[in-house]
Amino acid sequence: MKYFLHLAYDGTAYSGWQVQPNAPTVQAALNDALSKVLRQRISTLGSGRTDAGVHASHQVAHFEAELPAGMDEALLLYRLRRTLPADIAPLRLHPVPPAANARFDAEARTYEYFIITQPNPFRRDQAVFLDRAPDVAAMNAAAAHLVGQFDFTTFSKVKGAETHYVCRCTEAGWHPAPGGWVFRIRANRFVRGMVRLVVGTLLEVGRGKHTPAQFQQLLWAQQRLAAGTSAPPQGLFLSRVEYGPGLIPEETK
Repeated sequence: MKYFLHLAYDGTAYSGWQVQPNAPTVQAALNDALSKVLRQRISTLGSGRTDAGVHASHQVAHFEAELPAGMDEALLLYRLRRTLPADIAPLRLHPVPPAANARFDAEARTYEYFIITQPNPFRRDQAVFLDRAPDVAAMNAAAAHLVGQFDFTTFSKVKGAETHYVCRCTEAGWHPAPGGWVFRIRANRFVRGMVRLVVGTLLEVGRGKHTPAQFQQLLWAQQRLAAGTSAPPQGLFLSRVEYGPGLIPEETK
């Protein structure tokens, strides 16, 4: 049987989502916990990869397993919550068709990036503090140029595994959030490093280094060196993964 597991995690202590040799990762911790609870070797595949220090308020992973006698999905979820470290939280679990794929069936993903303009020791690993408030109106004018279908080579780590850098972005903008602002971006796909490079360059717009029109020209240039520096990882969250009708049961949404 194949299952989708929806989870959240604080990525501070991990070297990203994907399994790596000699480094703690969220995927490795999840594989280990599932294998212990189900008493069989389990390997998961996530809807997307997050970098070291990046968080998720909604990640989805699939795995295949035969539940032991006497164990149902509710009990599996309960035992998994007790087995995983406190910074990884399983949220929902449900069966899916055999061909379902957490990565390739995802139709859209949303990322959020948090900045705060007042120092907050309780958010030091979940937001980035700016000692001077940026020009949010200018950053929103620049972000509006991201909506549409574009080649995002400028905002990518070009040595990634992608075969192309075209993404269809349907939302991009800054919104008020407690203590500061959140940048929310939704697209059908993201290339490696894209959100942090977009945010880093938008913050340069907010500091007056670029105008919104110049930001648009940077996007169109399709040259990685044209972008600003990558924003720090701790402000970034994978916040929503969306699938087509029928794949996620209504009671688990």
